[in-house]
This record gives sequence, structure tokens and C-alpha cells, in this order.
Amino acid sequence: MANKSRLTNLPNGLRIATCEMPHAQTAAMGIWASVGGRHEPAPLNGISHFIEHMLFKGTQRRSARRIMEEVEGVGGDMNAFTAEERTCYYATAAAEFFPRVCDVLCDIYMNPRFSRRDIDRERGVIAEEILMYEDEPSSRVQELLENTQWAGHPLGRPITGTVETIEAMDADAFRSYRTSHYHAPSTVVTAAGKVQHDEVVDKVSRLLADLPKGKSPAAKSFPPVQKSPRLVTEARDIQQTQLALSVPAFSHRDQRRFALHLLNVILGANASSRLFQEMREKRGLCYSVSSHWLSLNDGGALGISAGLDRRNLEKSLRLILSQFDLLCKKPIGAAELRRAKEYTIGSNRMALERTSSQNARLGGSILAQGQIVDPEVVNERLRAITPDDILAVARDILIPSRLNIAVVGPNPDEPMIKKLLAL
Repeated sequence: MANKSRLTNLPNGLRIATCEMPHAQTAAMGIWASVGGRHEPAPLNGISHFIEHMLFKGTQRRSARRIMEEVEGVGGDMNAFTAEERTCYYATAAAEFFPRVCDVLCDIYMNPRFSRRDIDRERGVIAEEILMYEDEPSSRVQELLENTQWAGHPLGRPITGTVETIEAMDADAFRSYRTSHYHAPSTVVTAAGKVQHDEVVDKVSRLLADLPKGKSPAAKSFPPVQKSPRLVTEARDIQQTQLALSVPAFSHRDQRRFALHLLNVILGANASSRLFQEMREKRGLCYSVSSHWLSLNDGGALGISAGLDRRNLEKSLRLILSQFDLLCKKPIGAAELRRAKEYTIGSNRMALERTSSQNARLGGSILAQGQIVDPEVVNERLRAITPDDILAVARDILIPSRLNIAVVGPNPDEPMIKKLLAL
């Protein structure tokens, strides 16, 4: 039997989407709030992430321990994440336990306790999380890069906040921020697996009946595109140098996103990509190198990350810039484009055999596009991309004057990089 996706919009603005997978033995559920790091004023940097943690610390009906035991006690898994524009609470379990999972997720979403003792305890946990990321060079270089690319903008702040900002937050701040950002129009509920749409709608609409109407949270507009390269370095006594680069890119609403997706695959998204083959396989310059595309509602970034010996930093930067130049000058060949398409489509199809991936697809699709997008429609759009489409996108974004570079490691050689970028 084929999978079937449906979306119901309730009068209060709450959206409920399901993907019925009759063959599945599990069911996944997510509650998505369209609020994240970029919605926060500077003094409340990190509050979305802090609230995400606090929702697992107890409700009027359940202790923190009971919340986890009710899901894990039947072999399920529950977690959450906070990103730039969304926060998601999700769980997966055997299909027969879906009603329990649904009840637990809706309870924590609607009835967080926000006790002072829990807040003070979790404040210490998040402080340790912040310090952990600062201690990890691969995480630290990304934080520096984002702060440089989006300087002075909420996107440039760490999603976790800082030790100083989280120290100043209290229960009143959490309640006020949650009330103004967690309401029906900003909430999407998704379920995938051995579920029935009408039953999910009936149960969720009752459990979330008291969500206020409210308005979807506004975010500060995307920063203007830079006109010159930006560089940040941090000297650390570590064995490996961490390199991160980015250029401004398109949003997930831009029609060029399909060509950009394939450009990312060709550039560095897998082990047969140009950067992996050129830098690791042919020259042994690094252990890891990859590219990734961050897509937001009104903009984005194409990034590259690499871990390498400091002595290979200049060679690696020159190779990356040469690939930018090559992609902007010469259309890619038919065989390379075909491989990128089949890799992307095949990866999409394999992922969607999992209920958790179908659940994530529903939430991401509705928050990004306002509707459920058929995966096969996306695949057809990918198949229609031509070498000239890739060339045009490369010329639009792979522009050295818009490059951001962050380096963390021993003697980052800032003068060499500045000379290379003509800074």
C-alpha cells in the first residue's frame, strides 16, 4: 500500500499533518514551533534553546523522570532540537504506543512546570553544553564563522546563548516568551507511520485545544549581502587546524534551490564530490572535508568545513577557490550531473522508508513551503536541472568577495589568508 500524506488546518491556526505508512511497525510524532535563535532579542539570546530543555523537566502531571520513562519504557525514543527558525519536540515508538507518545509530547508542550529549582539546575547543564562546544575546535570554528558572516544580526549569535545571557533568565522570562511565541498559528504537529489521519487530528486537537491563537513570531530581516571578504582566526594549541568557509546563498523558497542542492552535492556533500576527491583522495591534504547548505526563510549560506594540518592550509584554500572558479567558468559534464541527481534522489527515497524521516519531511515542508510537498515532485524538479542551471547558480553565489573564512588552530597564518583574499 502506498504512503498517503494529509494536512488539516484547524480554525485556531494549528496545522496537523500525517503520512500514513500502513506497512510500518512504528509511528513518529513531532511538535514544531516556528521560533528559533533568530527571533530572540540580544538580552534573551539562547532562550528558545533553554525553553526546549525546560519542557522535559516536568509538567503538572509528570515528573522529568516519568516523561522519559513513559516513552523509553516501551522502547521509544524522545528528543528535541532548536535551530535558527524552528524548535522541534519529537518521539518515535512502536505504533501501538502512539497514543501514549502523543499524550506525553502534547503534555510537555502545553504544561511545562518552569520551577525555579529545575531552572537553576538546567542552567548549569546548558552552561556545560556551551563550554563543551567552545572546547571542540570543529564547533568553535562554526560559531566564529556565523558570528562573522552575520555580525550584528541574531543569526550571528549562538543558538545555545552565552553563559552570561542564560544566567540572567528566570521563570517569568520563560513564561512570557513561551506565551508570545508558542501558540496555534506557530505550531505544526506531524505524525508518520502506522497512524490514521482522522484519529491523529481528533486526539491532537483535544490535547492542544487550549493553545492561544496569537500571531506567528516575526524575525529580523536577512542581513544585506556583504561586499568584501571577512576573516576571523583563533590561535589554539591543538594538533589539527579547523577551517570553515561560507558564502551567502538562497532561501528554501527560491526556485534556484534545486540547482543549489545539486551544486552542493557536486562540491562537497559526499565522498565522490570534487572537494573530497581533490583534497583528500588525490592529495591527502585533510582527513575530512564537506560542504553543506543552510536554507532559511529569506536567505541562506553555502558552507565548507575541513580539518587539516596547518601546513596544508594555504594549499587547501587555493584548491577550494580554484573549484569555485572552475564551477563558475565551465558547465559540469553530463555524467557528473547525473551522478549528483541519482545520489540526491536515491538518498531521499532511502530516508523516507523510515517513519522518523517522513515525520521530519512533513514538518520541514510545512514550515518552509506552507504545504506538504510531494517528494516525487521534488525529484522531478531535480531531474530537470541542466548544466547551465548549475553554472548560473555557481556564478550567483561562488563569489570570492562574499567569502567568509574562520580558522581555529596553531598559528592560523592570518597574513597568508589576507594576501590570498586581497584583504
